[in-house]
Amino acid sequence: MLLTEWQVALVRRGSYLARPIALIRNYLLPLGALMVLLRQVAEVSERDTSVRVIYTAFGFVLLVLLLSGLNVTLFQGAPKGSWRERIPTIFVDVARFLLIGVGLAVILSQVWGAHIGGVFTALGVTSVVIGLMLQNSVGQIVSGLFMLFEQPFRIGDWLATPTARGRVVEVNWRAVHISTVDGLQVTPNSVLAGTSFTNITRSAGAHRVAITTTFAVADPPERVCALLSRVAESLPMRTAEQSPASVPLGTGQYRTTIGVDTAGDESVAQATFLRWLWYAARRDGLHLDRAYDEFSTPERVAEALAAVVAPALRLTDADRQALAPHARLVRYGADESLAQAGRVPTEMTFLTRGSVRLSTQDPAVPEVILRPGSFLGVTSLTRQASRFDAHAVDEVTAVVIDREHIEDLVAHKPLLLQELGRVIDQRRAAASA
Repeated sequence: MLLTEWQVALVRRGSYLARPIALIRNYLLPLGALMVLLRQVAEVSERDTSVRVIYTAFGFVLLVLLLSGLNVTLFQGAPKGSWRERIPTIFVDVARFLLIGVGLAVILSQVWGAHIGGVFTALGVTSVVIGLMLQNSVGQIVSGLFMLFEQPFRIGDWLATPTARGRVVEVNWRAVHISTVDGLQVTPNSVLAGTSFTNITRSAGAHRVAITTTFAVADPPERVCALLSRVAESLPMRTAEQSPASVPLGTGQYRTTIGVDTAGDESVAQATFLRWLWYAARRDGLHLDRAYDEFSTPERVAEALAAVVAPALRLTDADRQALAPHARLVRYGADESLAQAGRVPTEMTFLTRGSVRLSTQDPAVPEVILRPGSFLGVTSLTRQASRFDAHAVDEVTAVVIDREHIEDLVAHKPLLLQELGRVIDQRRAAASA
């Protein structure tokens, strides 16, 4: 009754100890009671075959209970990130087989009176024959054991091998399983033990990803390096402990080194960097991959001025014609920054396509979404720093006009200047609230 109540309570709590308690209740206790009845009550001789069979079953259940208890207490209930969780399964299997072998030897010796020396001799000869038959598989097992005894890596470490780069998720008798971007890479233990590899997790300092890009030879190297560093600094997965560095390699090639917090961020950082660089290079008039951008044509600029800028600034036809040479059409990638809090904008941005998210450092302040027809950078007229961070929700197309040209326009439009002042006051009040 006590074991039943204990088992029910453990099952209700979802504890791993429910299975060992079930073994004691359903098998070990009845076999022990049967042994007491046969030996103490019926006084059956211990040399009787039925008594030996019950002794054997009792010892086997006790061995299973020992293995189950060790597995539950050491590994199944291991805290996340502890050494018990990271220990390779091959070590657990070796320990399990050793305990089974010792337990069966004790049962055969004590219950059936077998000569253990002869059994081990037979097992030794058999193991030699099996080893010759399965020398490739046995070689992989031995290689895996030697490699894991040295412990060059653990479960969860990031490895860079000649054929794969990823995180170790499993180590068994035959191979090491490495999770990569392309899928699960299975590398035999003998192959990994016979080659050199890099444990990225144990590298000193921050993890670094080096990205090589190509620009037109006519692009000024200083401008290109400044653009690469600026895009790299805006990456959210970049570590704050190390500033990115960009250097020219000659013939239009540049290498950018970015420090990230973990090895798992390397592929994400590289993909985000290349995506944002595509948009940033075209906005700055530089030629990534030696490509020339023809997006901001006079026809598209004139169409955007008529559709978005003219209604917002109450422009006449003459005003639009005057602004057309000074306006340009730009694009931003998803999650790319359009404005940063604390910086004074130098231009006004009018959205023609896509949406922009305005946010602050305070999570209690709700975000604001700007749709096509809205504009950013109105505080450039008052030389005040922006109080919001602006990020593109999706791909954004916008018309950009520098501050001095907007100032010349509003100087002759008192009503427009008053309207822009009202917008500034509203956004400042929203930020203060």
